[in-house]
Amino acid sequence: MDKKVIDFVKQQNLVDSAVLLAFIEVETGGLGFSNEGKIIIQFEPAWFRKKAPFVPSGNWSLNKVDRQGAEWTAFNEAFKLNANAAMESTSIGLGQIMGFHWKTLGFNSVGAMWDNAKYSIENQITQIIQFIYSSQKLKKAIANKDWHMIATIYNGAKYKELAQRIGREPYNISLEKAYLKYSQIH
Repeated sequence: MDKKVIDFVKQQNLVDSAVLLAFIEVETGGLGFSNEGKIIIQFEPAWFRKKAPFVPSGNWSLNKVDRQGAEWTAFNEAFKLNANAAMESTSIGLGQIMGFHWKTLGFNSVGAMWDNAKYSIENQITQIIQFIYSSQKLKKAIANKDWHMIATIYNGAKYKELAQRIGREPYNISLEKAYLKYSQIH
């Protein structure tokens, strides 16, 4: 993970640094921006369907954060159909926070949330902290290191089924492993 991310996370005193670093590692491997300087995204067609009618092209498949070209192609196509719905239906940055959380994070619009995250890694980390502080349940689960509850709140109640379907380790296990690794860093 980038030293700049680790250093900034360690400087804040609101959330356990190892927890923040675990979220960042599991969500994006520590990348907030691609090599081309674009913010890391994951477009979620299932959410877009709820917000705007569409006829998907072949570009709208099971997207993955590690395929940013495909993510941006699908996002840009959706953005042309309905800009706000596309931004609300996409998770962004280090914490992969869904755009529909813009009000929860205190922004005046989803575009303002995106602009803030596109500005810097520090802003993306601050958004993760704001997201954590927006939920008493999430704060309590973090304090108790209740990885199942953290995973349920952050990624939904069906996170285990999703992991099994796509052949990945369940989110709670990935988070706990990353937390244990970062809790050893001083």
